[in-house]
Amino acid sequence: MAMLSPEGGDLVLTLSPLERLGGMHGDIRVPLSALEDVAVSERPFRDLRGIRAPGTGWPGRIALGTWRHRGGKGFAAVYRGRPAVMVRLRDSEFAWLLVSADDAENVAARLRAAR
Repeated sequence: MAMLSPEGGDLVLTLSPLERLGGMHGDIRVPLSALEDVAVSERPFRDLRGIRAPGTGWPGRIALGTWRHRGGKGFAAVYRGRPAVMVRLRDSEFAWLLVSADDAENVAARLRAAR
């Protein structure tokens, strides 16, 4: 499963090999200074905006890949039944990252502390 973690001065989104294939993207690395906001979403599918291109999905069950919308694009690795961490970014390739995590509150707290 995808994992968000601070490493040095960066935020790293590490994807499993299957997520790389389904999301049609490799791991993502952004400077921690680009973090604008970190929040937990109990219903992450409602936070998805735009259309998936490229990526893989099954509505309400899985969303992997780049989501394009007016004003930019985001990256999602979201699974049904799991909360997610929403990271809003500035001055980055992506405007946001939305990643499911079983311990979303702890992940969000670690990211907030690291920035």
